[in-house]
Amino acid sequence: MSATLTEPARGAESALRPVFIALRLGLHLLVVGLTLFVIVRALLADADEVPITVLAVAFLACYGAGVATAHRHLPAWARVLWLIMLLTLWVGMSALTPDAAFLAFPLFFLELHVLAAPVAVPLVVVTFGISVWGTATHLGYEVGSILGPLISAGVAIVIGLGYRAMAQETRERQALILDLIATREELAATSREAGTLAERERLAREIHDTLAQGLSSIQMLLHAAERDIDDDGVRQKLVLARETAAENLGEARRFIRELTPPSLDEQTLPSALRRLAEAVDDQANQSGADTRVEFSTSGEPVVLPMAVDAALLRIAQGSLANVVKHADARNCSLTLSYLGDEVALDVVDDGIGFDVDAVAKRAAGAADAGGPGLGEYGLRSIRRRAEELGGRFDIESAPGEGTALSIRVPVVIA
Repeated sequence: MSATLTEPARGAESALRPVFIALRLGLHLLVVGLTLFVIVRALLADADEVPITVLAVAFLACYGAGVATAHRHLPAWARVLWLIMLLTLWVGMSALTPDAAFLAFPLFFLELHVLAAPVAVPLVVVTFGISVWGTATHLGYEVGSILGPLISAGVAIVIGLGYRAMAQETRERQALILDLIATREELAATSREAGTLAERERLAREIHDTLAQGLSSIQMLLHAAERDIDDDGVRQKLVLARETAAENLGEARRFIRELTPPSLDEQTLPSALRRLAEAVDDQANQSGADTRVEFSTSGEPVVLPMAVDAALLRIAQGSLANVVKHADARNCSLTLSYLGDEVALDVVDDGIGFDVDAVAKRAAGAADAGGPGLGEYGLRSIRRRAEELGGRFDIESAPGEGTALSIRVPVVIA
């Protein structure tokens, strides 16, 4: 029920955690100790000790119930009702004994913790007035009976609001730490993926340039030798050797296909991008988004190195994911263009757009601080992929005017 001072970001490690635990335990001890003091004083005074004791025990039981349910996320009205019950029991004790005024001090903190500041501060003032009334009813109006609760209320307000600000700052820092951890994990995953793709591409290239080429040459030489041999027995052996080389060449080519990115397996880059556009369009429809993705090609297709195909496919995947999640666009076009000496990939949407200069400044500031900006990582990843291929990355956007991404990569025939 959040009955006591609880540390923010529960379950998360924080340098201030011991402080919050100490405040919470201190408040528990203060409430229990002052309530027992009221009971003992009533018993020693031998006046109305039964009703005072009953109210004090009920007060402790109510407070204990709040402590027991502090770990549960109960609605706000339940916490307010619990606080009203405590105040009601305390007012009853104040009407019977002036010693109940001591409980006003921990009640100030509870009010500041359970309620929002605009409501809590006026309630603290009301509680202060009730405390003065309870004391004056039994002992008369004196400077001490007013000054003591007044100082207590002021101290409670200052400490309570300071605690509230400190807790808020701790929650914000914890959220930032979690964001940084998530970004670091994303960077690590991307690095692993890039390393895996690079190694797969290297192995595929090595197999293609050595085993596959060698087996292909052996196959052609054996086929030529068959025509020059008149002995049927030798010719049959050459045929068997050629067929064996052909089978192993097929196995080598299968290994090469398996080492390519899955979505490029047994298909060209244009067909992989077309299937990606269709998949993103279907996902947008199923999720209720209005974004429609269209794919087109231009120019005469050429066979590109596997690294270029894989990088362009990953760039398209990341770009379309950003469009669907963040652009709020109705239409998006994905275009692959073969321009002779370079290949271009363009992603254009009619979404909400953004301020390119502001994003660039945030990214530069984050880079100076030693890491990527939390909101600029996707664009930096696309730019890095393009630059690794010797290409360039351009972006045009403005608030309310959509976004256009353009990647240009030099063509090196595989």
